[in-house]
Amino acid sequence: MEIAHVVAMAENRVIGKNGRMPWHIPGEQKIFRNLTVGKALILGRKTHESIGRVLPDRTTIIVTRQPDYHVDGAYVVHSVQEGLDLAGRLGFDQVVIGGGGELFAQTLQATDRIYLSVVHAVFEGETYYPELPDNMFAEISRKEIDASIPYAFVELENVSKR
Repeated sequence: MEIAHVVAMAENRVIGKNGRMPWHIPGEQKIFRNLTVGKALILGRKTHESIGRVLPDRTTIIVTRQPDYHVDGAYVVHSVQEGLDLAGRLGFDQVVIGGGGELFAQTLQATDRIYLSVVHAVFEGETYYPELPDNMFAEISRKEIDASIPYAFVELENVSKR
């Protein structure tokens, strides 16, 4: 099963502030949609709650430590591994990790591909995307996007898994 991260981060690696993305760039969220539709999407509880709803056209798996947590229209599991196992049992050959910081850190070593929007600005926040281990990921494409806040869309591949 292929594991992919889909994430937007500031140049200082910030991905969240007070449970929200600290920026809004029209059009950037379409990247997330295009990369997750039709796939198993694993989210942490806080990330799911910041979105505020189950996103359509994908199978949402929410990871939480809360034993009685329930969300209509989504699967709830209590570990990343349980989420990956469920996605496999449901027949998915690709799983997308959509955040937050804890899930990105827990799955980084097993991740095959990272779809990364790098916002060309620095933001304050308390949630960060993890540092990538040296020589583990190679950039395979980059596209600079001129937007209200310019950003680069970068695709990285885990070269240690080749």
